[in-house]
Amino acid sequence: MLRAITPTKMTFKQLYQQLMQRTGAGYGAGPQKFKELLFRLGNPHLDYPIVHVAGTNGKGSCCYLTASVLQEAGHRTGLFISPHLFSTCERISINRNPISKRTFVRLSLKVFSSEQEKLNFFEILTAVAFLYFSEQKANYVVLETGLGGSKDPTNVCQPVASVITSIGLDHCALLGNTLSKIAREKAGIIKSSVPVFCPHFSAEIRQEIDQRARAKHAPVIEVKNDIFTVQKTDWKKNRFKLLKDKSEWTLGVLGEKQPENAALVYRICRYLGIGERFIRRGFAKVCIPCRFEVLSQRKKTVIIDGAHNPQAMEALIRFYKKSPYYSQAALVCGFMADKDFPHMLQILSAHFRHLYITLPPSERAASLQSIKKLDFLKNKATYFTDDQRAFEQALEQEQTVLVSGSFYLAASVRTRVGARKD
Repeated sequence: MLRAITPTKMTFKQLYQQLMQRTGAGYGAGPQKFKELLFRLGNPHLDYPIVHVAGTNGKGSCCYLTASVLQEAGHRTGLFISPHLFSTCERISINRNPISKRTFVRLSLKVFSSEQEKLNFFEILTAVAFLYFSEQKANYVVLETGLGGSKDPTNVCQPVASVITSIGLDHCALLGNTLSKIAREKAGIIKSSVPVFCPHFSAEIRQEIDQRARAKHAPVIEVKNDIFTVQKTDWKKNRFKLLKDKSEWTLGVLGEKQPENAALVYRICRYLGIGERFIRRGFAKVCIPCRFEVLSQRKKTVIIDGAHNPQAMEALIRFYKKSPYYSQAALVCGFMADKDFPHMLQILSAHFRHLYITLPPSERAASLQSIKKLDFLKNKATYFTDDQRAFEQALEQEQTVLVSGSFYLAASVRTRVGARKD
């Protein structure tokens, strides 16, 4: 049993420093002990209906879209996402309003006072989110998994709908090195008699989902990408014009997979009994930063996208090739060391005149030395230890700059551009 003395007061900065000390190996209560912690806290995760979302890519977008629709339908909607871009508080919100720093600290100290095994960073955040949504009397919560599915702290929930957005090779050291193994882990979120929504998957992936669903007597609802067709892409305003049954809809986020995500969310929301007019309004009002976000600075174009694994990078390039910016942009990129950055750089390098490669602001960043060893980059890249210097250099030299490879890098540049937009 944990014997550490828990302080009764702490600043947000002090709390954040303590949370960062819980990110390494060796911490974590595990699923059963985490469930026991929630019991001691009064089982706050059972106080509201939950839409539980897992997937290699697209789960954040689906969460934002679903929460936007539920809010437009008049529901007090909690949203739990990861990672954050600008502040830890943005991971936990009610009706698009993030938890305050003061409340975050108060609820974190409440969690600390109940821990018997030392919780890790994500377990603490998940417990705080459950407590906050209960306090705020949320009547719907959209809950994104942190990593995987079956062993994720969020998996203690009893959802009204489960969602698996995509399956790809990512976090292979933890989730498995084949699509079947990763699908099996993601399918761990499927609960007894609760429907699971997913796009069309290959037979290999679908077999794992169906096996888990049969064992749990859960219906699988496959959503085909035939609900919406793209009528127009408004690159400057970051939105699609979609057609559904000859009716025009607005989708306030760009990206190769976003119409498919919209179709998935449409089916989920219709299952929940949400009317089309609310879905339509929610899609139009959604705002998701760093998803092929087109911005302007110094009368130049900056595109920011958080793609950070090969599957997401391939989708980014397919969409980028459709844009008016293709073959005109320089690339600013940086990666995490635990990602398949050689594969991502192979995907990227063929489509840019020059690469400005840098270190994302994280201790887990892939070193420049490891990237310089990749022969196919040859003389096509310039290297920077400071991401802001890399961005400024690219912006000076080029009319259009695309930033990608890591959400850490995307957030850093987005903060700079957001502060100085034209």
